[in-house]
Amino acid sequence: MCAGLVLGVSGLTGCSSSEEDPDAGTNGIGKLSATKIQRKSRAAADAAPAVRLSGTLVSKGHTYKLDMRLKDEGGTGSVTSKGETFKLLRVGKELFLMADSAFWTHQDAKGGEKPGKADEDAAAKLDGKYVKVPEEDASYQQLSGFTDKDVLLEGMLTLHGTLATGERGTTSGNPSIEITGDKGAGGTLDVSLKGKPYPLRLERAGDAGSLRLSDWGRDFALEVPDKDEMVDYGEQLPDS
Repeated sequence: MCAGLVLGVSGLTGCSSSEEDPDAGTNGIGKLSATKIQRKSRAAADAAPAVRLSGTLVSKGHTYKLDMRLKDEGGTGSVTSKGETFKLLRVGKELFLMADSAFWTHQDAKGGEKPGKADEDAAAKLDGKYVKVPEEDASYQQLSGFTDKDVLLEGMLTLHGTLATGERGTTSGNPSIEITGDKGAGGTLDVSLKGKPYPLRLERAGDAGSLRLSDWGRDFALEVPDKDEMVDYGEQLPDS
């Protein structure tokens, strides 16, 4: 009888007053504790074959702007530091750096000296070229870290302090739930409530950067540059 009953109050139909389940149609992690949400989110991230990471990262007093695509075999994208932008490409253990002539002129000029004509000519030849970074070079470990999915996620996806669930909302068009460390002082992570519980946005503790994580599982090509696109200096970068 209820199904056929039309109530005399405008806008009201049916016979139930129960509230809608906020977890209906989600992946269900909103029902879990913050600790379990973080654990499941980290497991999903570790298992994903690829991810895009963009935003700012503050480390050891330096601010880096990143836009990197990463997977187990390597990564590619751009890094901006101290007003200079360069591209990185890693395929397996082979790491390549591409920058404009201004970047290389700055590298060649030592002790704040004004670069000479020879420095400018050498830098011009590297403009728009991939330069292979030798594994023996001091900069290899730091630069390759920007292209390493496991290294970046290991250092970024950990919240500090007492964990708690926060507000629900939308992140990058996806329904999400927030988890915090020490009420946000230890970092804030937005986790997807749709599909796999991937981390979508991270506010790092101590104003150490804000990062967006997207394109989870979306593959991309990684290829060593052709010989006419790169320069190989051997065991050390020029004047590095």
